[in-house]
Amino acid sequence: MDHPVDRAAKCVGSQSALAVALGVNKTAVSQWKEKGRRVPAEHCPRIERLTAGAVRCEELRPDVAWDVLRMQSGAT
Repeated sequence: MDHPVDRAAKCVGSQSALAVALGVNKTAVSQWKEKGRRVPAEHCPRIERLTAGAVRCEELRPDVAWDVLRMQSGAT
């Protein structure tokens, strides 16, 4: 199964394009796929928007209660 970060990069064109869109370097994006590393939670909603929902916050960070955060923010 593809890593969600790989799928996000494919949606936006490349890991470099994803890095630019998030304001991080490509190395950071690559490291998010390593065992024990995670996408910082603050980047997850942006990735979800950039991929038009193809990669969801829940896939990137299943440890975060996204349903609660969405309810609090009024987002759908």
